[in-house]
Amino acid sequence: MPQFSLLLLLNLAYQPSPSFRSSDMHQMKHKCFLRYIIFLVFIFSDFAASDDQFVYHGFAGVNITMDGNALVTPDGLLELTNDTVNLGHAFYPTPLNFHRQRNGTVQSFSVSFVFAILSVHSDISADGMAFFVVPTKNLSNTWAQYIGLLNSGNDGNTSNHMFAVELDTTQNDEFKDIDNNHVGININSLTSLQAHHTGYNDDKSGFFNNLTLISGKAMQVWADYDGETTQIDVTLAPVGAAKPVRPLVSATSNLSAILNKDKSYIGFSATTGAISTRHCVLGWSFAINGPAPSIDISKLPKLPRLGPKPRSKVLEITLPIATAIFVLTVGLVIVLLVYRRLRYKEVKEDWEVDFGPHRFSFKDLFHATRGFRKKNLLGVGGFGKVYKGVLPKSKVEVAVKRVSHESRQGMKEFIAEVVSIGRLRHRSIVPLPGYCRRQGELLLVYDYMSNGSLNKYLYSEEGQPSLSWARRFHIIKGVASGLLYLHEKWEKVVIHRDIKPSNILLDDEMNGRIGDFGLSRLYDHGTDPQTTHMVGTMGYLAPELVRSGKASPSTDVFAFGILLLEITCAQRPVKQNAQGNQHTLMDWVLEHWHNGSLMETVDPKLKDGYNIDEACLVLKLGLLCSHPFVSARPTMRQVMQYLEGDAAIPELTSTHFGFTMRAFTQDEGFESPNMAYPQLTSSIGTFSSLSGGR
Repeated sequence: MPQFSLLLLLNLAYQPSPSFRSSDMHQMKHKCFLRYIIFLVFIFSDFAASDDQFVYHGFAGVNITMDGNALVTPDGLLELTNDTVNLGHAFYPTPLNFHRQRNGTVQSFSVSFVFAILSVHSDISADGMAFFVVPTKNLSNTWAQYIGLLNSGNDGNTSNHMFAVELDTTQNDEFKDIDNNHVGININSLTSLQAHHTGYNDDKSGFFNNLTLISGKAMQVWADYDGETTQIDVTLAPVGAAKPVRPLVSATSNLSAILNKDKSYIGFSATTGAISTRHCVLGWSFAINGPAPSIDISKLPKLPRLGPKPRSKVLEITLPIATAIFVLTVGLVIVLLVYRRLRYKEVKEDWEVDFGPHRFSFKDLFHATRGFRKKNLLGVGGFGKVYKGVLPKSKVEVAVKRVSHESRQGMKEFIAEVVSIGRLRHRSIVPLPGYCRRQGELLLVYDYMSNGSLNKYLYSEEGQPSLSWARRFHIIKGVASGLLYLHEKWEKVVIHRDIKPSNILLDDEMNGRIGDFGLSRLYDHGTDPQTTHMVGTMGYLAPELVRSGKASPSTDVFAFGILLLEITCAQRPVKQNAQGNQHTLMDWVLEHWHNGSLMETVDPKLKDGYNIDEACLVLKLGLLCSHPFVSARPTMRQVMQYLEGDAAIPELTSTHFGFTMRAFTQDEGFESPNMAYPQLTSSIGTFSSLSGGR
């Protein structure tokens, strides 16, 4: 060993000559002893920092820690997810120390693995997978859209101590993804430090060759970190090809400040949404202070077959005979087939082919909801009934809304908007995977929200639990964030047109999500929305919408303002008083604000268990958003600034309301406000009273 050779040289170098005196000899021995001690420390420190490495050709019999739906097949294939909606992790069982003991910097390391992503659809998948280095094996509090690594609460936190290489198959605007087929380097966040479209650089031709992550074909990834230069290189190539000289994506980041100094775990994570997908790892190698050991492709397990098995020669011989028998049999069963076809008959036109996987078959929805039984009925609204269902193949829980065809709008345009809305990706919006058409009805398919709508919690019966103020405030901010995304952050402007508690759904973590986009309209940024017939729910309709029929982001803001008052006060937007006259919630809150008793409007079920400043902010913001005059309302971006405390809400004054209402009531374009919008009658009186009746 080099250490012992050097030790021998040191020993020979310090052999004393015969002419040395006794005192010189004693001094020389003392120096030699010190050098021996120093060199032994050097040897043991190098031994403690010895390389850690392994290589797995398949995972049969391998000691590996798994959770979620991860499993090792009998053939030795590591499946992080299978053909159902799920999440899975796989860890190297023991923690690794990436830091040098002498100076605490992270050592160089290298990892290589062979993977494949198999989707039931050739052109669409969900979420993706990642190789990671994390400080703990407990990743239970993670979300699917964060590839099972983080959640919205800790994404971007430096305390995550996370390094990951993501293989992302979904374009998520929240994480600034470049496309739905890219490789990224991630530090403590799902927003990549650097990312690149999936492919590899051909060393011979110099050309870049595209690859598709969900092709179902095996590919190999190499990820290398240089502890001296802090350079991170990620390279990808088809399985069996040599490692390209030029990496796919590179970044410079000192992982000494990122990775946990005590211990770190390495492994894989994968999640899948509503699209059945298998994320598989076939082989894996790893090394510290050296290149990862080569993976012998010939020793890797086989991938499961996609599509039908090839026909055998016996089948080729017997097929003509079987065909003849089949033709004779068809005549006997033709009546049954026709009956079944009529039972599940749909309306399908040529232009719907472009929408592909966004269209569900009526047969699947029929079986998912058990024939639309009353037992599966979730609710009934003015525009249709909603049923709970479980899709027969994927076992995904969905909510199916049945509505009548909208005769005053072209169905092709309407379906195109539904499919476009299905591409919305935001944590505060209920996903709309697709639709189905059958005879005189349209079926909209949403993700199922287990805790139902906000409506039932605001108006819970006696003895049933009510929402705490902290949860209400969290829901308010979530809905505001979702509306800001719809109005400004997506590729088009989306106007929901029916914001109300029954359309705010709560997921299993009681997060508020905007649902029911059946009445939504889309238009390009920078253009004006077209005038249409008025739709929505009375009590949430802005005055200008009643007058002109033109929905805009400002009409959504008006409905959001009524929603704020409703959440805080637990009162309906319009109700009758003891004399049988209509009384609006906005009037009632304004009256208390004018009398200096605004806090008396807060839901009495909260008692003293709420933040007075937050409740006051929400009530004032509700009045501001539901102002009858459009120019007085804030945008959703301003609303988010007020809720987050980044800006102070404008002070409400009687003079402001009085001037605004005078201008509003004198507007010649708004004729007969009492008839067009009856609940404004008392509102106008209240605003006038605040200005002294002028």
